[in-house]
Amino acid sequence: MRQTTYDTDTDLQDRAILVSLVTPNVKRGPGDPEHSLRELVSLAETAGVDVLTSMTQNKEKVDTKWFIGKGKVEELRAAAEEWGATTAIFDQELSGAQVRNLEESLDLKIIDRTQLILDIFAQRAKTREGIIQVELAQLSYLLPRLSGHGKNLSRLGGGIGTRGPGESKLETDRRHIRERITDLKHTLEEVVRHRTLHRERRRKAGVQQVALVGYTNAGKSTLLRELTQADVYVENQLFATLDPTSRNLRLPSGNEVVLTDTVGFIQNLPHDLIAAFRATLEEVCEADLVLHIIDSASEMREEQIAVVDRILGELGAAGKPQLLIYNKIDLCGLNGPQLIPANGPGTLAISAYNGHDLERLRQAVQDKLVGDTLTFVLPAERGDLIALAYRTGEVLEQSVDGDDMVLKVQLNKQDYEVHGHKLAAYVLRR
Repeated sequence: MRQTTYDTDTDLQDRAILVSLVTPNVKRGPGDPEHSLRELVSLAETAGVDVLTSMTQNKEKVDTKWFIGKGKVEELRAAAEEWGATTAIFDQELSGAQVRNLEESLDLKIIDRTQLILDIFAQRAKTREGIIQVELAQLSYLLPRLSGHGKNLSRLGGGIGTRGPGESKLETDRRHIRERITDLKHTLEEVVRHRTLHRERRRKAGVQQVALVGYTNAGKSTLLRELTQADVYVENQLFATLDPTSRNLRLPSGNEVVLTDTVGFIQNLPHDLIAAFRATLEEVCEADLVLHIIDSASEMREEQIAVVDRILGELGAAGKPQLLIYNKIDLCGLNGPQLIPANGPGTLAISAYNGHDLERLRQAVQDKLVGDTLTFVLPAERGDLIALAYRTGEVLEQSVDGDDMVLKVQLNKQDYEVHGHKLAAYVLRR
């Protein structure tokens, strides 16, 4: 069996020309094509690619054979020879046939946006779960495209697009690859089962869960580190965090919640990746509160907010209680957005490096999680109701009034919504 090129160490850096096709459908769709191409530059550099130049073609529709027009293919060939390029990276997703045709015509490695993102994830995955999720996403993406990746697999030196499951696996027949996908899915089912058990234990113990979500590089990991003193990797680059991290966050009341950092979202996040990481992203669906972290200094912040909202909708988490956290306000200067979002209901503008802002954020989380303060007058012999009151919130005061127990309780919103009907008849006053 031929040795895989996926993990081959090499000093040869991919030298790439970036290509974007802008059709009327792309213009009408979400996101800005120019921003998407700039984002592709950042993605390529994150993957360790030397970006030489870029080119854009405006066209009425996609060329089924070449994706771009035949004339543009010739222009790309000339540019590759002039720049000494080894790779062409397309900002949109290509079919296997288009990859094969472009490779044969250009004698270049052909990569699309989806494969580039998957490659970055393959570089960043460290835990067993993360590695399995990335391999599943890569195999699901590559299975229908195997005939279009011949040169990618045989080209010496490895590089982008060739990390992860390994060449030997991809050269076996589709039946073996499908079997591997099935095995990976079974393994992830076990991950889901274990995560569900952990969440149930936390919920039974009365521990509330808060999830950090946001566009990639919005500052989620920095916030987790500053709020909890967690030893997490923080870097100013796309997808610096891949594997989810959970830490205890102490609120002003002294109570603790579990704060979980999740993988960053991005425009045109591959569907295979969302499917593979669903076990991890379920932490968002199960959270009592979602903190949507926004890069205030980004010129495209409104578009990025829309991307995150759309993906949350795909995950079934659109209706979760949410706080919009406009981070990085310290970077909003003359070169950034002119208007820093005002603080208001459900919105907070902060800097992760400002201690006062962090305290305001902790208070906002507490206010969002904690419900009203109610006073219950419960029959002393009803130990079940007294215990339920203690589970439904924090008992601030208690006293005895004849045969009754009087409890003043600061409620946990979610628990009261579930169990409040059992206690409602005993409410004395707000």
